[in-house]
Amino acid sequence: MRVLHFYRLSLHLGDVEDIRGLVIRLQMSNTYYESVGQNWFTLDSVHIHYNWTHEATFNATEVYAPATYSYHCQHVSSLQKYDTLLVPSSHTDSSANWHITFTDFQIQAFNVQSNKFASASDCATFFTPAILMGLITSLILLLVLAYALHMVVHLKHIDRYEEHKTTVYFPRTPEAELPDKNSV
Repeated sequence: MRVLHFYRLSLHLGDVEDIRGLVIRLQMSNTYYESVGQNWFTLDSVHIHYNWTHEATFNATEVYAPATYSYHCQHVSSLQKYDTLLVPSSHTDSSANWHITFTDFQIQAFNVQSNKFASASDCATFFTPAILMGLITSLILLLVLAYALHMVVHLKHIDRYEEHKTTVYFPRTPEAELPDKNSV
């Protein structure tokens, strides 16, 4: 693993409501991993500068993608309800007073061509609750089907009870014993 470059992307937003001189800086690094033979970029931290003197710093976790891809996530946030990807760096600065959320966040640090994002590496996990519930339901149905097939295979045929039949006795009725009047 070799860290090749560090980069900063600064967004100068100017004055926003009561905040003067708002600047958001994204600190990124480009690292070569020999095990996969590929460069990956990582968002290391987010710095918020405001009122020209104050700063809040958040460390980014799990915000990375191959350098040839862009990174996309529906919410990159410091809030727990969005799977905290931004963690306040320390409690001594003012980052504990801030909650930051980027909605529909997409970034590409390197290899930008024609001012367009490359294919995105998405942050969504493969096992969402809906997929997990579908898998569990399918497993239950598969177990019921396997049990039903097991029961059908092990059915005993009823013929074995018919092998030891005795002859059936039909009692004679008095009408059957009377001779036919036409035959006389």
